[in-house]
Amino acid sequence: QVQLVESGGGLVQPGGSLRLSCVASGSILSPYDMGWHRQAPGKQRELVAGIMSDGTTTYADFVKGRFTISRDNAKNTVYLQMNSLEPEDTAVYYCNGVVAGLPWGQGTQVTVSS
Repeated sequence: QVQLVESGGGLVQPGGSLRLSCVASGSILSPYDMGWHRQAPGKQRELVAGIMSDGTTTYADFVKGRFTISRDNAKNTVYLQMNSLEPEDTAVYYCNGVVAGLPWGQGTQVTVSS
């Protein structure tokens, strides 16, 4: 069964950048449409960005122009480059299929604060 491990989160000031990584084991990711999701305290989990098996990308309106999703199938890894971070981006970030059909990992905490 596939296992997803997210990393790269941390505390950053508004306007800063972080790069998240998601490494998969137990299965190859290349056939999957993968996404980054996030859940802020008291809110539902939401899809932030997706990258399809053919490399096509999609973004939520609130991150367009600031976040970039990418994948390296040779490394079985999905990335999320986050620039111009805002306090509203504070959340636990998870990778999963775009439709979230895989087991959830532990996520990685991103905190944007001065």
